[in-house]
Amino acid sequence: MNIADMMIHVHPELDIEARTGLERDLMGRVGVDCAEFTHNEHPHALMVKYDPDAVEGMEILQMVRKLDPVASMVGL
Repeated sequence: MNIADMMIHVHPELDIEARTGLERDLMGRVGVDCAEFTHNEHPHALMVKYDPDAVEGMEILQMVRKLDPVASMVGL
């Protein structure tokens, strides 16, 4: 299994309930190992660890964009 990291920025005013739900939804996706916001430092930054053989980064970004249409992927 390969592991890749991706950071996604969402709107900073996205509330805690929406962020928590997004983490849960992404964690339920096959191929996603971990999805979490850094709630204290950068509450708009979502870090996702995933298996690129099982799910593409753009698929994950599209899941996030269902909640925040202007979410953007940040290079690491």
